Formats: sequence, structure tokens, C-alpha cells
Amino acid sequence: MNFLIPANTKKGNLIFGLFRPFDLILFGTGVLISVIFLAIMPLSSVTVTLLVLSPAMVTGFLVIPIPYYHNMLNVITELIQFLTNRQKYVWKGWCVLDGEEDTKSVH
Repeated sequence: MNFLIPANTKKGNLIFGLFRPFDLILFGTGVLISVIFLAIMPLSSVTVTLLVLSPAMVTGFLVIPIPYYHNMLNVITELIQFLTNRQKYVWKGWCVLDGEEDTKSVH
């Protein structure tokens, strides 16, 4: 018997096949803040309107799905981890003995 696992099996764990619960909470919070600002602030100019809508736009940008990553928030998180972690990678391949000499080899 052969079993074929579909490539999108992790999408079943996501809401609408795209979002984690945290993503929707983040976007919902940004939209809620923008709606509160829309109700409170007078929209007298384009600049004020863009500032009022900026929380929804920024959180929408963070949760937008992109290929090969989950979303922009994931890209930014991985970029920060890459830049703040160790940059010198020690190769430990099949011929490295991890600093120990091979005493069992025949000379």
C-alpha cells in the first residue's frame, strides 16, 4: 500500500488555510485601534487619515501571506534571529572527529 501525503497538510491547522490564531489577533487589534481612532479623531487631511489607518495597514502587512514563509512577521522574526545569532558556523561533517583523535585506527 502506498500513501501519498499532500504538500499542504499544515494548512489544515491554519484558520482559512492561511492564518494562525496569533495572526488574526494581531490584525484584529490593529483594525480595532484604527476604528477607535476613526471615531475619535477628525479626518481633516490626508496625513491624519493615513496616520489613523496606519495600525490596520501595518498589521495587515505583517500577516500578509508570502511564498516560502508563513507571512512577513515570520520573515522579520527569522531575519532578526539570523542577525543576532552566531555567524560562524562550525562544520561537523563525516571526516571531523570533534577534537578527539582516532586511537583505534591502524597505522
